[in-house]
Amino acid sequence: MAKELLITQAFDELRVVLTENGEIIDFLMERGSERKAGKPCVGNIYKGKVVRVLPGMQSAFVDIGYEKAAFLYVDDAYVPSLQEQRDMAERAKKAQAEEALNKVGEMIPDELSTLSESVNMKFRPAISIENFLKEGQEIIVQVAKEPISTKGPRVTCHITLAGRYIVYMPFIEHTGVSRRIENDAERDRLKGILDAVKLEGRGAIARTVAEGQSQKTLKTDYNMLVKIWKEVDKIAKSSKPARCIHHDLSFVQRVLRDFTDEDVSRVCVDSKEVLKEAEKFGQKFIPSLKGCFELYTDDMPLFERHNIEIEIERALSNHVYLRSGGSINVDQTEALVSIDVNTGKFVGRKTLEETIVKTNLEAVKEITYQLRLRNCGGIIIIDFIDMEKEENRNLVYRTLLDALKKDRAKTNVLPISALGLVEMTRKRTRDTLTRVMSQTCPYCEGVGHIKSTVSVCYDLIREVMKELKKTDAKRIQIFAHPEVTARLAGENLDMIEMMEDQYGKTLIIRSENNYHPEQYEIFPQES
Repeated sequence: MAKELLITQAFDELRVVLTENGEIIDFLMERGSERKAGKPCVGNIYKGKVVRVLPGMQSAFVDIGYEKAAFLYVDDAYVPSLQEQRDMAERAKKAQAEEALNKVGEMIPDELSTLSESVNMKFRPAISIENFLKEGQEIIVQVAKEPISTKGPRVTCHITLAGRYIVYMPFIEHTGVSRRIENDAERDRLKGILDAVKLEGRGAIARTVAEGQSQKTLKTDYNMLVKIWKEVDKIAKSSKPARCIHHDLSFVQRVLRDFTDEDVSRVCVDSKEVLKEAEKFGQKFIPSLKGCFELYTDDMPLFERHNIEIEIERALSNHVYLRSGGSINVDQTEALVSIDVNTGKFVGRKTLEETIVKTNLEAVKEITYQLRLRNCGGIIIIDFIDMEKEENRNLVYRTLLDALKKDRAKTNVLPISALGLVEMTRKRTRDTLTRVMSQTCPYCEGVGHIKSTVSVCYDLIREVMKELKKTDAKRIQIFAHPEVTARLAGENLDMIEMMEDQYGKTLIIRSENNYHPEQYEIFPQES
């Protein structure tokens, strides 16, 4: 199926969309302010300095020169010896055989999922982080997750260098093939090539786009990564801590390296400078893209031409409508995303069960689309409409698994429960679209709602009564939002007059346009 890569630039903001038959598969953006702030990107390598070790959490904080210290968990900090890795691989094989017999749910892999086949940190030696990591120690780390919300970046000592076809691992002995390559003969061929070209004690994983590539191509890619690592290692030895010693490729180059495959038939760019960079990179590393690059020059903006802006606006809304008239509600918190499916206006034609199944199946497609577009991660709970028949629940579940195969992120999905819920996880390496493109509402401060005008009025009246009982002042001034003062002087005027008569004091109500709807102030006035 034909895919298109659309790249648009507005001053120092770059946005990229990968589409397939007009549907957005991936969306990424980068702003110049982030680059200037030195925001750590996934793949960057730093020489860091351990500033704090937390035995109780089996983790450490590492200074990498960013405003927030990086978080390092024990499993990411400990690099097993070669013999330990081989022992771990044996234990992992036995465990996988047992897990296959008691398998619950499905895992949709990403390219690095193959690592768990041999270097599964569940089977590492029992060791505490304080035994091998000390405060003040200098270490080499790589960004695994970018800063998200109030959290700093998450880093790992398990370095990986991604090329076009190969992922190179200087500290882990492992030969793997992307699980997204399903042909067994091709997997065996690629594994044989990697075993032949890789260095002793080092690791390599064939990426999805390596399918069908020659040994010469893969060897060239591998040798280039080995050369890059030698240079990084050399820089690390002569550098002071808390600095970046290896930047991953530029934003546009990373997109071309990671997003494009043989199905991409067009790369459309609306900037001459960006087009020049893309063509230069493509000519050197992705010859299959020759003739696919195109400069967009129409007056209508590129994303508007392809209805991308509308889709981005939909992705910023909690409520998304389905074609049938049904809808889904998406609510995101710090670590959990809840999605609720509703029939809405859709009433179907035959039976209730048929209406529900059709709505759920339509919701599956929209949900997987929104997860990719919004870059939702962590724990995800999907509340499908309850279905009576087991075969219908299985149908919706299998449809969900098939739809998730388009997702580049690793996902784990459990079957639909008796309550109609699907529990799943989705790997997250960068912030969500909502957090990147929006800010906390100044009215509700992220809660999602504010007190009604009636509630604020009664809160204010209670506070006024407290003030009336304790003050000797004859006049009391009340400052509040115009909507609140309008109600006090209207429907609640009898309460105001009753308090004035009861306490023999005058209440003066004033409107303040700059006040928050929940804000009010009460001032006794002596004269």
